[in-house]
Amino acid sequence: MTHVEQSIERIAESGFLQNLSPPLQMAIFLGSLVLLPAALSCLTCFTRIAIVMSFVRRGLSTQEIPPNTVLIGLSLFLTIFIMEPTLTKLNDVAVLPYLNHEISGLDAFRRGVEIHKGFMLRQTRKHDLALFAHMANASPIQSPQDTPISVLIPAFIISELKTAFVMGFCIYIPFLLVDMVVSTILMSMGMMQMPPVIISTPFKILLFVLADGWHLVSLSLSQSFG
Repeated sequence: MTHVEQSIERIAESGFLQNLSPPLQMAIFLGSLVLLPAALSCLTCFTRIAIVMSFVRRGLSTQEIPPNTVLIGLSLFLTIFIMEPTLTKLNDVAVLPYLNHEISGLDAFRRGVEIHKGFMLRQTRKHDLALFAHMANASPIQSPQDTPISVLIPAFIISELKTAFVMGFCIYIPFLLVDMVVSTILMSMGMMQMPPVIISTPFKILLFVLADGWHLVSLSLSQSFG
């Protein structure tokens, strides 16, 4: 257990938050919401989905279509869909027992951390874990659940980045082939001054629509977290 985890548990055991006045508790709660975007991008599947969606738009060469708000919204709801089993388990095992006064806040925190660590461990490559464990000079890890959270989170993030870029590369290849074919045809016709993207973009959109691209991308993303 790292010093950070030990400090959090000491705060929970001391009942520090419960002893504060309601206005201070509300202020701390509202202040903690600032960390919500960081938690969403670093502790869930949002990063992989958002990057893959960006690759799709870049491959289509459609500039700002779909708009950023649409891509972020789609990524957010796909994240909720994929994380639903983990969130349901968190609710049943940690949140509801705590709200029903069956367990303490510390026990709820521990249960929640263990459940979420299980999700992140399934998506994290072993050599990424070994890298950060080596850099942190951590003691030998006997089992996956013993992985310190300070080691697991950065390993999870770079694993997600690698997976997202691999998927983005696979998505980019068909669009690149369309660009190459169009460029070759334009050069053979002597139209070297015409930008190939003007001609290739409609064909790439047509190819993407005929292949039901959004369906395939969403399916691939969902199955990649199996």
